Amino acid sequence: MRLMYTKPKLRDMSQGSRIAFVRQFRLMIQDDVSDKLGLTGECKRRTMTRYEKRDRNPKEDRTFEIAKILNVNMNSIKKYEYKEPIDIVYTLMWLEELISNYYIDLSNVPNINEKNILIVKSCLEECSLIRNKRAKREISYEI
Repeated sequence: MRLMYTKPKLRDMSQGSRIAFVRQFRLMIQDDVSDKLGLTGECKRRTMTRYEKRDRNPKEDRTFEIAKILNVNMNSIKKYEYKEPIDIVYTLMWLEELISNYYIDLSNVPNINEKNILIVKSCLEECSLIRNKRAKREISYEI
C-alpha cells in the first residue's frame, strides 16, 4: 500500500514512456492494464512491458483501448505523425512535463487566418491557463 503519492517522471517523449507515465500517474500496475485489455496467460504483462520499453508500438485500436483504460485522451498517448496540428500541441504539452519550467508563448504571434495556426494558438492558450492555475495552487497533480 502506497502511503505517499509521488508524481511519476517522464523518461522521454516516446509513446511507451507516455503510456507508462499515465499508467503510473493513475496508480496502476502493468497487470491492471493487461487484465482490462483482456490479455491472458503467464506473460500477460509482457505486452505492456514491450509497449512501454518501445520494443513494440500498439496499433491504433489497442492505443484507443489503453487510453480508455487509463482515462486519458487518445491524443496524449498515440504515436505522433504530425499530420494534424493537435500532434504539435500534445508534443508541446509533454515537453512541458519532461522539461521543468518549459513552455512556449505564442501570444505575440499575429492571428494569421490559417486554421491550423489558430488551433495551435488556442490550445497553447488553454495550456497557459492550466499552468497559471497550477502556479496559484488552484489545481494540482495530487489526488
